[in-house]
Amino acid sequence: MAKFFDLHPTDPQPRLISQIVDALREGAVIAYPTDSGYALGTQIGNHDGAERIRSIRQLDDKHHFTLVCSNFAQLGQLVVLDNSAFRAIKASTPGKYTFILPATKEVPRRLAHPKKKTVGVRIPDHPVVQAILKELGEPLLSTSLIIPGHEEPLNEGWRIKDELDHLLDIVIEGGDTEPEPTSVIDYTDGSPEVTRHGSGDTTRFE
Repeated sequence: MAKFFDLHPTDPQPRLISQIVDALREGAVIAYPTDSGYALGTQIGNHDGAERIRSIRQLDDKHHFTLVCSNFAQLGQLVVLDNSAFRAIKASTPGKYTFILPATKEVPRRLAHPKKKTVGVRIPDHPVVQAILKELGEPLLSTSLIIPGHEEPLNEGWRIKDELDHLLDIVIEGGDTEPEPTSVIDYTDGSPEVTRHGSGDTTRFE
């Protein structure tokens, strides 16, 4: 049965953030709010947590997780950025985007695309997840919380608790979130390609 944390949407309680981060360090899988719907998250090194997320989402082993970062400096340690990508991504973060970029050696091999050696990264603009990331001190291994049979991420904590209570360790309520997932910008070939039009404005990448 998942624990339910009701956090203030703009000034999350530090005591509750610490409890959530402690649980993540002990192997928890959480449902948390972002600026583009809810997501599932666990620690990068938590293999069991990653498999639990795949099971909840009914994803195969070809699905690639997103590394959710607290800031641009942390993102820059995980991916290779040329000058044009650097400027465009820095100007767009934090925000409602997922970027596919060449992975650095900091990224565990199992998390990068086996052939392209790329990884998805994002910096969400939401106080609750930002507080979790800062306390944790490393990116979250994450994917949008889209329940099989649904087309959009869930965006209400109580509903997630009702539907996934027995599959999660923690559900976080953190105010209203938009249901539309992020826009996905692929820099695999060096220039931006919009592969999903989502909640982020893609004008600068087209």
